[in-house]
Amino acid sequence: MLLRKIFMRHSSCTRTQISTPQFSFSAHFASQRSVRNNEEIEDKRDADSGEDFAYSEVLRPGPKWQRKPYPTPMKVLIRRAKEEKLARKLNPCRILESAPENGLLVPDLIEVAHQVYNARESMLHGLSILVEGEAAIPINKCRFCSEVHIGHVGHVIRSCEGRNSGMRNSKHLWRRGGIKDIIGLPYCYHLYDRVGKPRVGHKERFGIKRLPAIVELCIQAGLDLEAYPTKRRTKPVYSIEGRIVDFEPGEDTDILVEDNFRTGNHIVPTFLEDRRLEDGETISELSARTLKSWLDMRSGAVKLMKKYSVITCGYCPEVQVGPKGHKVRLCKATKHQSRDGLHAWQEATIDDLIMPNYVWHVRALDGPPLINELKRYYGKAPALVELCVRAGAPIPKQYESMMRLDVVPPAPDEYDLVV
Repeated sequence: MLLRKIFMRHSSCTRTQISTPQFSFSAHFASQRSVRNNEEIEDKRDADSGEDFAYSEVLRPGPKWQRKPYPTPMKVLIRRAKEEKLARKLNPCRILESAPENGLLVPDLIEVAHQVYNARESMLHGLSILVEGEAAIPINKCRFCSEVHIGHVGHVIRSCEGRNSGMRNSKHLWRRGGIKDIIGLPYCYHLYDRVGKPRVGHKERFGIKRLPAIVELCIQAGLDLEAYPTKRRTKPVYSIEGRIVDFEPGEDTDILVEDNFRTGNHIVPTFLEDRRLEDGETISELSARTLKSWLDMRSGAVKLMKKYSVITCGYCPEVQVGPKGHKVRLCKATKHQSRDGLHAWQEATIDDLIMPNYVWHVRALDGPPLINELKRYYGKAPALVELCVRAGAPIPKQYESMMRLDVVPPAPDEYDLVV
């Protein structure tokens, strides 16, 4: 027993002597790890707060059978739905106070809607000259897929995924392109009353006009076009158990509020048939003005989309401007049989409303074609930005890193020597 007590006392002393330096050792590294993490966070904040734009990579589109990612997480959407359901139970009859949910316009966005529409018209006028006018820049479009290349000769990068691409070793078959290949402006149904009747039925699809979604967004935000009349209210609507009830007199339903349009700018008339330059204007000035109009249109559309909802199908490029999606059964994307042809609506992003259509950046139009072995050294940019830059416009800062201007690609016979 005595020997056992001595042995236990000796072992406990050795454990305490060993455990103390281990604790100090781990505590020292934990403190170093925390300091290192704090330094990384501070460096990241400094990089985000700097004026220079960080390096950005163009993400490849997902497979066709995969749904588009949700801009807002699903947990946030579920929490909002529960809060709205609880609010309806607590107050079944309530007046909607915030615009545009109550049927009224947002006064601060009326002028923005006019500016977006004017920027769109100016952009289309500049594109008509740069693509089909006097100093047209060659545009190549693949015959079997949506790939576009700006230059005299199409690239030889094997990225075609169209029909019979396996027989051609994924090579593109080029032909002449047009304005529709540079920028994508999807169409949607026009809503006369976005609050009272926000949905279009399947049987009504032939009796309702379709127009570009960006124009419909401007109309719902306060733009007035004679070809597309819309209902303007002077009093907010009520919500009774989730249903919209309008107590406005019927005689005032078709009255357009003139005060809503006095704050906006005048609509600039655009003649797309006139593809000539203005007096004293050069190609570089025209391209710079076109690029600025495109940037202004995107920035203004982002402001409008924060208030006016725009939704898109999760599997196809269909877009609808309004609080709800239409019920037209024309979806032919993946899993459309289980939905009976209906679209899987979700929140849209700015790229769904204005499709940029990224293309490979070319340093010289008359240079050698881009080859497949050096594709990791080439940059990309939206087709309209690449077209305007080729015409002489300055490169925007937000696209400099995407175009990889600071990367020097190796020679075609040296690509296998570069790590």
